[in-house]
Amino acid sequence: MRAAVHTRYGPPEVVRVTEVDKPNAAVNELFVRVHATTVNRTDCGYRAAKPFILRFFTGLIKPKQTVLGTEFAGQVEAVGSGVTSFHVGDRVFGYLEGPFGAHAEYLTIPEDASVATMPANSTFEEAAASTEASHYALANIRAAKIHGGQEVLVYGGTGAIGSAAVQLLKSLGANVTAVCSTEHVALLERLGADRVIDYRAMDFTKHEQTYDVVFDAVGKSSFRRCKRLLKPKGIYVSTDLGPFPQNPILAVITPLLGGKKVLFPIPKHDQEMVKHLKGLIESGDFKPVIDRRYPLEEIVEAYRYVETGLKIGNVVISVAGVADQLR
Repeated sequence: MRAAVHTRYGPPEVVRVTEVDKPNAAVNELFVRVHATTVNRTDCGYRAAKPFILRFFTGLIKPKQTVLGTEFAGQVEAVGSGVTSFHVGDRVFGYLEGPFGAHAEYLTIPEDASVATMPANSTFEEAAASTEASHYALANIRAAKIHGGQEVLVYGGTGAIGSAAVQLLKSLGANVTAVCSTEHVALLERLGADRVIDYRAMDFTKHEQTYDVVFDAVGKSSFRRCKRLLKPKGIYVSTDLGPFPQNPILAVITPLLGGKKVLFPIPKHDQEMVKHLKGLIESGDFKPVIDRRYPLEEIVEAYRYVETGLKIGNVVISVAGVADQLR
């Protein structure tokens, strides 16, 4: 089968598309033909081993897992003898951080892992882009215990995580202010943001409104900069470690001091998470934003584009080449 393989850490050019052996499904696993996957910040981090600490999990000298890819959508071609909840022919989608393997024509995944049947109203491409960024957004939203009526600011509202967060927050009934550049204001309004701040027109940290939660969905701000935006018991959450990896430290210290605090949740992904996202997609409360599409053979170009920091929403990789035919 074809797969995008990296045998050493480095820039996008360390990845090459080549022929590898198909995986074998164990008794409790699904054997899935992949129709679509994505390239995201997680893939980029593991490919480059940045931050360096990742090497302690992925291989100190060279990568243990040579085929990356954290999210996928495809069709079940075979099931292990112990599988009872999925069947041959099922269209499925899911999340694979850790074992990886979605940047290939086939993968295996345990039936109790982060996998579910696809939403009825979703294409393979849309389903493939539905789990990675949105599960980070969901983890932060749940950790901050955001509920209807609260005021929430999302910095980086057009990224994969930010665009998911805006939609998930609106599904909860929160009042959402999103920050983006001039050319993407209309997109965030379509996604449901109540107010949009153009950061090219004004510094969002100088905004007069205060918020129950500031969600830095791109990890490019800091608690210090955003503190003045928070209400007396307000919460700052970020998807990044922050300057001098301060956010995990502040998440320990600030709750002890009372008042404004930092949360740095460790995202959990499981089957419940995927099923929850499926429900949001089917109800119309969430639809992933797709920026660009590349065939598997051009995955190096996809990596290069993601690392420009200019992508809007998600970058999808078409693996089987029939994503829009089998809807």
